[in-house]
Amino acid sequence: MSSIQAAHTTAAARAAHSADSPATGLPARLVLLLAAGAGLAVASLYYSQPMLGVLGPDIGASDAAVGLVPTLTQLGYALGILLLAPLGDRYDRRRIILAKAAVLSVALLASGAASGIGLLLATSLAIGLAATMAQDIVPAAATLAPESHRGKVVGTVMTGLLLGILLSRVLSGFVAEHFGWRIMFVIAAASIALIGVVAARGLPRFKPTTHLAYSALLGSLGKLWQKHGALRRATLSQGLLSVGFSAFWSTLAVMLHGAPFHLGSAAAGAFGLAGAAGALAAPLAGRLADRKGPELVTRLGIALTAISFAGMLLSPLLAPHARLWLIGASALGFDLGVQVTLVAHQTIVYGIEPGARSRLNAVLFVGMFVGMAAGAALGSVLLARWGWMAVTLLSTATAIGALVVRMWPGARLAR
Repeated sequence: MSSIQAAHTTAAARAAHSADSPATGLPARLVLLLAAGAGLAVASLYYSQPMLGVLGPDIGASDAAVGLVPTLTQLGYALGILLLAPLGDRYDRRRIILAKAAVLSVALLASGAASGIGLLLATSLAIGLAATMAQDIVPAAATLAPESHRGKVVGTVMTGLLLGILLSRVLSGFVAEHFGWRIMFVIAAASIALIGVVAARGLPRFKPTTHLAYSALLGSLGKLWQKHGALRRATLSQGLLSVGFSAFWSTLAVMLHGAPFHLGSAAAGAFGLAGAAGALAAPLAGRLADRKGPELVTRLGIALTAISFAGMLLSPLLAPHARLWLIGASALGFDLGVQVTLVAHQTIVYGIEPGARSRLNAVLFVGMFVGMAAGAALGSVLLARWGWMAVTLLSTATAIGALVVRMWPGARLAR
C-alpha cells in the first residue's frame, strides 16, 4: 500500500463517525483540524506586530530593537522550513507536528515572560522555528486529499492558515490594549497546546516517502530547485510578493502610532479585518485552479496585488480620515491577491513530485519567508528614513517584479 493510501485509510478509520465532505472527499472534522492547526500555528508569527508600539516602552527597548522582533520571527520560520520541513518526507508527519506544537507552546510562554529585549528576540526566533508545524500540516492535507479535489482541500486549509495570519493582528491588538501584551502570548500558548491534544487523538499517521539520510534530504532541495523550472518561478514570484506584504504589515502599527493618526495597537490590528475577507477566497482560488489551471490564477492574483499597493501612493493627496479608508481598501485588495496567488502556487508545486511534497513545500516557503524577513527589515528602515511612501513604493515595485516573473517565457526559467 502506498503512503498516500495508507494515510488516507487511517484517516477514514479514525474518523468513521464523521461524514466525508462531498466537496473534499475527506472527513469534515479532519479538514477542520488541519485548517485550525495551520491557522493557529502561523498566527504565532504575527501576534507581535500590532503590539510593537506598546511592547517596546514596556521593556525599555528602542524602536530599532523592537523592529527586530518580527524580523527574527520570520527568519526563524524560513530557517525552520529549510532545516525541518523536509523531514516530513522522511518521518511520520504526525509525530513532527506534535513535537513542534509542544515546543511552540513553551516558546510563546517564554515570550510572555520576557523582561528584556534579549530574551524576547531569542524566543521570537524559537517561535519562528516551531511555527513551521503549519508547513507540515499543509503537505499532509495535500497527501490525504483525492487528486481531483487537491486544490479545494489545500485552499480550505489555507483559508485557516491565512485567517490565522490576518485575524492574529486583530486579536493581539485588542488584547494588548485592554489586557496587556503578555496575556496575548499566554492565550497563544494555550491555543497551540489545545491543538496538540486534539491532533494527538484525531490526526492519522503518515508513512515516509523516502529513506534518505538527513544530509541527503537537505541536498535534494537544491536538486529539486535545479530540476523544476515551475518550482523556481513559483518561489521567486511568491517571495517578491512577500517582501511587499511584510513591509506593509510590519510597519503599519508604528506608522499609525505616530502623527497624524496617533492610534493604538487595537486600531492597527483592526486593519487585519479588511484582509481577513480576502482569506475566504482561498477555496475559490483552489477550485478555479482545479478547473482553469493555476497559471491564470497566479497572474490575476499578482495583478490585483500590484494595483492595490499602487493605490496607496495616492494617500498624500487625502485627508487623514480618507487616508485610513484607502489603506483599509488596499489591504483588502492586496491580501486577497497574495492569498489567491499562494494557493495557485501551491497547487503547481504539489503536482510536481508527489513523493517530495514536503521538500517542494519547503523550497516554496523558504523563498516566501526570506521575502517576509527582508520585507520586515527593509520596511522598518524605509519608514524610519523616508516615511510611509517609501514603504508603499517598495511594496508596489516588488509586486510588479512578481508579475514579470510569472509573465516571463517559461523556457527561460525552466532551463
